[in-house]
Order: sequence, then structure tokens, then C-alpha cells
Amino acid sequence: MIYTDEPDLEDVPSAGAELMAEYATFTEEMVRRGVIRGGDRLRPTWAATTVQVRDGDVMISDGPFAEAKQQIGGYCLIECTDLDEALEVAARIPHARQGTIEVRPIWET
Repeated sequence: MIYTDEPDLEDVPSAGAELMAEYATFTEEMVRRGVIRGGDRLRPTWAATTVQVRDGDVMISDGPFAEAKQQIGGYCLIECTDLDEALEVAARIPHARQGTIEVRPIWET
């Protein structure tokens, strides 16, 4: 998961060409390595809707569940052989230089 400061999410279109070129290079490398399984940018928290069900009641509210300086701005689903490879890949994500990359395994089914 790619965490970044909320204003950075709004500025991506204006920061644009250089950052998007870096992401294109990253994605091309991951495709060559055969490890990318998915990923995408997420809209800012103002576009979020939170859903909770408690005792059968559905509660819907605008915005994220938790307020924080950094928000999840996107994600990459990468299939790695081990944690070392996952960390090496995470360090290549362009936002690692200005935000935070969280590496988390998925549950095997």
C-alpha cells in the first residue's frame, strides 16, 4: 500500500509527467519480472464512503474511517518469493521517496 500526504494525492496530475513516467518504468520492470498482479491509484479521502454493519444496522458515512495525515493513495499487488524480494520491490516504488510503502502479505486461500 502506498501512503502519502493527502495534498500530494491532489497534486499528482500537476506533478504529473515525471512522476507518472517513474511509475511507468516501475510497472514495466515488474511486468518484465513477471511479478505484478495488480494495482491502481486511489481517489483522495474526500471521495471515500465508509460502510459499517453493527447489529444488523448498516451505517454509511462520508470520508475515511480514521483521520490521519497520510492516506492510502494506491496499491500494488506483487507476487514475491519472500519478504526480502517484497522489500526490494517496495523500495523501487516512486512514492517511497516522499511517502511510506507498507508491505503486507495476503492470506493464502
